[in-house]
Amino acid sequence: MQEPVSHDLSRRSIMTGLVAGALVVGLDPVSRTWVTAANAAGPFDAVPPLDGTLRTDAASLAAAADDFGHIISRTPLAVLEPGSVADVAKMVKFCRQRGIKVAARGQGHTTHGQAQVAGGLVIETGPLDGVQILADRAVVGGGTTWSALVQASLAQGLTPPTLTDYLGLSVGGTLSNGGLGGQIIHHGAQVDNVLELEVVTGKGDVLRCSPTQRKDLFDAVRSGLGQVGIITEAVVKLAPAPATVRRYNLYYPSVAALTAAQRAMCEDGRFDYLEGQIGIVEGGHTFLMEAVKYDATPADDTALIGDLTHTSVTIDDLTYWDFADRIGPIVDILKAIGEWQRPHPWLDSIVTGSSVNSLVTEALPQLTPDKVGLSAVILLYPIPTAKVKTPLLRLGAARELHEKYAFLFSLLRTSSPGSLDPAAMLALNKSFYNKSRLRGGGWYPVGSNPLTKPEWTLHFGPTYPSLALAKTKYDPTRTLTPGQGIF
Repeated sequence: MQEPVSHDLSRRSIMTGLVAGALVVGLDPVSRTWVTAANAAGPFDAVPPLDGTLRTDAASLAAAADDFGHIISRTPLAVLEPGSVADVAKMVKFCRQRGIKVAARGQGHTTHGQAQVAGGLVIETGPLDGVQILADRAVVGGGTTWSALVQASLAQGLTPPTLTDYLGLSVGGTLSNGGLGGQIIHHGAQVDNVLELEVVTGKGDVLRCSPTQRKDLFDAVRSGLGQVGIITEAVVKLAPAPATVRRYNLYYPSVAALTAAQRAMCEDGRFDYLEGQIGIVEGGHTFLMEAVKYDATPADDTALIGDLTHTSVTIDDLTYWDFADRIGPIVDILKAIGEWQRPHPWLDSIVTGSSVNSLVTEALPQLTPDKVGLSAVILLYPIPTAKVKTPLLRLGAARELHEKYAFLFSLLRTSSPGSLDPAAMLALNKSFYNKSRLRGGGWYPVGSNPLTKPEWTLHFGPTYPSLALAKTKYDPTRTLTPGQGIF
């Protein structure tokens, strides 16, 4: 195993990694390979001293060349396991000087190579963890998982206001994308609940930013898809946590009935959490509304659901932790049986409120067991546009079109060997995206739908100039996150 860097060695003879047992001293800009003391020729700058570990072994490179999608594979030259934020800054500067691209990787949960970089450096943010609870906020490392944050905050009777369905994601990763969840109806997305960030820019500078300090950087990093900085620390809001949740699974006869109920429930605010699902069954579909009320009891049922128009309902009670982590045990099973290692050509689409019923209904004939599998999960839930404040978290053109609601429409599929072709699934993603975009919709960019540069310009719409300006200011050599394909 490679040993951490020794700080007692000189800058020119520093040991930062092992290549077949040899010391790494620099990078050959022609062959794009790490140069060792045994084969070094010419004036190469030494890799800077590190607190962590720079890995170049085949297993580390293969892991960093993959992601949850298992569709795209780009092999880096090296993987950094940082021992400090300073390591991240040093290696970004080192790579920038040599024209080497850099990508940060949290839990690798993107599905189309977004956090990969061919012939570059992948920085694993997992070692940058840690949680400190301070009254109504938490200071967390960028590599901390939301699961770890929720467990630490619950010990103090607190919770982040908005949670993604799966808590095994990194804080820095979701804040770079957006962080959508069923509590968005009251609290906005996870990026809307950030108070301050520490960022390593594409220049290798360690900067703090907030709504009052370097606001341009703050707005470019949140939902900025890693284009201007790597999140190494975040200060996030906390709210009082409930002890229990009462969950109502309400069934409706159609897409239109489901979205009408969702809008009505958003309007009166009676529930704390709302998500919708479309189930795939032989011969058709089911339409489910998952509505949650914190700390409710059976005595509240009449007031909460007595006037709703569902066709049937099931009710259960859970602790808040069991509800928040409900996907975790399922993921453990999927990993154990090998499903986690199969291709996941996920569709993550934003649909305008005015087009949701027609677009989703039109898509239903394509959402059959033979085309997407019986195990596919289809999410459909409302996003009040006024609750999303972060400029780069795009809801298609819903806000510009003065739509009161947008909807997240996600098709979470696994490709099965010999039956479900990933290429056909990707084609379905692109087809739906194109139809939705023509009607003001957009894309939540963790899924499998690679966009062209013109499509990225359309994606960001009126916010693109500010992102481009921030890119020029904070990452002028375009060192960071090439896997998104934006610049």
